[in-house]
Amino acid sequence: MENLIKLKKIFSDNYNSSNSFWMKKYLRNKFEFFGIKTPLRKKISSDFLKKKNLPKKENLEKIVKELWNFPEREFQYFAIELLKKFQNNFEKKDIFMLEYLILNKSWWDTVDAIASNLVGGYFKIYNENLEIIEKWTNSENFWLNRVALIFQLKYKEKTNSDLLFSIVLKHSNSDEFFIQKAIGWALRELSKTKPYLVKNFVEKNKLKPLSEREALRIIKNS
Repeated sequence: MENLIKLKKIFSDNYNSSNSFWMKKYLRNKFEFFGIKTPLRKKISSDFLKKKNLPKKENLEKIVKELWNFPEREFQYFAIELLKKFQNNFEKKDIFMLEYLILNKSWWDTVDAIASNLVGGYFKIYNENLEIIEKWTNSENFWLNRVALIFQLKYKEKTNSDLLFSIVLKHSNSDEFFIQKAIGWALRELSKTKPYLVKNFVEKNKLKPLSEREALRIIKNS
């Protein structure tokens, strides 16, 4: 894709060694960075994300996976922004592309953006495909577990609380920080629209201290 070559050159031209060092350190040196801060990165990306420059839908998965294979993290961020442009036109099979992105180069920065935006958007269209969420809930991969817990973050009053509670209970004894935090985060978001449900659920079920503290933060401060 010609635009990918142009994007790579512009990203490279904006390399900042100091920013790169601190960005890598922030993500525990798991990924390379050009060192482009978010405002500049979004400004650079904006022209490539205009409707006239978007790829055809049939080429989307190939392009996204190519972006995902580049070492610099800015390419993965761009891939997520690109996918947002297509989320209202997702096909049912696209959930497997999203699963691929969750399972590869996994860390909270990309996983959380994929969960709340792309996976959340997907299941607003394909709500009947929730067996995927069941599969992720029962997976041994905790990033898939995390996505199952937080994909409804932006659903507000439309959150399927029964589904969320069942996933929480499945992982309530987890010692994994990212799972405990996700449980608290998901319940806290739900408490913004259904505080009584969250309070009742937490009182009746034993959660890890981190999860309980995060879940009740808004309720206790209101």
